[in-house]
Amino acid sequence: MKDQKKKKPLLTGTAIIKKVLKESGNTTLFGYPGGAIMPFFDEIFGDNKIRQILMRHEQSAGHAAEGYATASGKLGVCMTTSGPGATNLITALANAFYDSAPILAFSGQVNTSLIGNDAFQEADLIGATMAVTKHNYLVKDVRDLGRIFKEAMHIASTGRPGPVFIDLPKDIQLAECSLKEPIPEKINLVGYKPNVYSKAAGRQITHALKMVMNARYPVILAGGGVSISNAYQQLTELANLLKIPVVSTIKAKGVIDDYHPYALGAIGMHGRQRSNFAVSEADVLLAIGCRFSDRITGDLDKFPGQGNAKVIHIDVDAAEIGKNVPVDLPIVADAKLALIEMNRQIRALKGKKKELKTNSWWYRWIKEMKENDQIPNIVEKGPEGGIYPEKVMYELDRIMNPRDIIVTEVGQHQMYAAHYLKFRHPRTFITSGGLGTMGFGFPAAIGAKVAKPRSEVWLIAGDGSIQMNSHEMATVKQHNIKVNMIILNNGYLGMVRQWQELFNEKRYAGTGLGFVRNGKQEYWPDFVKLGEAYGLKGRKVTDPRKLGKALQEAKASKETFIIEVATEKGSNVLPMLPPGGALSSLYNREGEQKSIYDYYRRLPRTDSELKEFKSVRVNPIK
Repeated sequence: MKDQKKKKPLLTGTAIIKKVLKESGNTTLFGYPGGAIMPFFDEIFGDNKIRQILMRHEQSAGHAAEGYATASGKLGVCMTTSGPGATNLITALANAFYDSAPILAFSGQVNTSLIGNDAFQEADLIGATMAVTKHNYLVKDVRDLGRIFKEAMHIASTGRPGPVFIDLPKDIQLAECSLKEPIPEKINLVGYKPNVYSKAAGRQITHALKMVMNARYPVILAGGGVSISNAYQQLTELANLLKIPVVSTIKAKGVIDDYHPYALGAIGMHGRQRSNFAVSEADVLLAIGCRFSDRITGDLDKFPGQGNAKVIHIDVDAAEIGKNVPVDLPIVADAKLALIEMNRQIRALKGKKKELKTNSWWYRWIKEMKENDQIPNIVEKGPEGGIYPEKVMYELDRIMNPRDIIVTEVGQHQMYAAHYLKFRHPRTFITSGGLGTMGFGFPAAIGAKVAKPRSEVWLIAGDGSIQMNSHEMATVKQHNIKVNMIILNNGYLGMVRQWQELFNEKRYAGTGLGFVRNGKQEYWPDFVKLGEAYGLKGRKVTDPRKLGKALQEAKASKETFIIEVATEKGSNVLPMLPPGGALSSLYNREGEQKSIYDYYRRLPRTDSELKEFKSVRVNPIK
């Protein structure tokens, strides 16, 4: 009897998993059940400390977890069953992998004795997920579950974040064990020591400051790593101390207030002209937390500064430094810690009353260029009777609160939102960057709203991308999750159609989503009626003068509201950098291929030229 009393109670595998999740505070789960994951669903049934959001597709569960993680800065958790349930999750894992989102994903698997026998709903998920996860596990012993889940959360959230996948055989979930310490308090992973800062980085930062302060036209390029590391306050402080213009990647929208005098906006294929000009003319580029994707660099031989600028690259992932763009000064460090040190060194110089070499003339030029670069508010309809997407963005921007969250699908509407909406805070613009996943936006908006219930969440979608995951209308209805849905309906896969117009001589192959009947273009489905089928309300807008009222109606609604806007089907999001072209080349708003120097004056390169420029007031805009 005494021996029996000393025995610790047995824990099932699912009980261990639940215990780890609850103790770590990761109690919001997005998922879809099935045979191989049923033990875990049964384990959490009736537990009011765990919130389980039933999605309508496993891919949506992964995207919702990413939306949750991006909006909150915390770990996102999703779960599926084995076989097709888990393979449906792979696109979402790939999206999170490219955009460095901390995701813990786990799926059921057939019993360990059946693995490799082509059992019902078996799939090799370790092999399938290896290329799109930061790490993955196949659990073979119930005694390893606590350690594996703790390790997975640690790996997903540290260094450069990313998705971690765990494959859970059904018999491991049901197995019982008695352990002295089923869940280790500390994680010690040999070989995994993320480099967040070092003394070497401090010395490199000193060299970086010298390069920046001796430059004539320095530019800061902020990437998504600034948002991930919560370094936005330090970034703004650096720009203020050195009076340097800041451009950003699309994943860094909001890391500096768009109304800040040094903020120029996004660069690249669909970036602002002024941002592309600044990087084209830069002599030193300080890049922080970005991976230099082809969408922002264009022709690498002419990036940056027409190929002549010095590049300083700060990134927590050493593999990114020099991968795409040759770097003159590499700094492997967490963005926030690096910027803290950089600002400290600048303040130390000021404390010693040493004069900081900052180019006030360059700042005045940038400020004047920004003031003159205003986009007109388009009110009238287009030649084919549709509302211009720019008008939708203007009306939305007018009623947005600073803490509102914008989530986009992928396509023209995504670039209209990035180009025209102004963001004042980080983590308020959520989009699919590296993978460009159609169907990402709606479930990501659900995750963002769950993470930030007090914020208005606006989904901007196209009629093509929303149909990828429109079934999640059932999710928002069942769980009473409010998302303000704005669907721009032009009857096309708009971005593909735009490319076909510009680069394929208007051969619109496979991009039309409507049909012509009796000489009139008709589109389907009717998204407002589709919403009604799921118990939701909405409004269709064909008059630009009624946009504001529809947006206010959505904002006032207590549940998800659908606004379908009949947009101009031939409208293009311009200016646009042609693929493979230099940042200084563009298609203008009239669809003509031009040089950026047709709009802006080239900057002086010698002291004599600069003296001449300073002697007279020269408008940057031609």
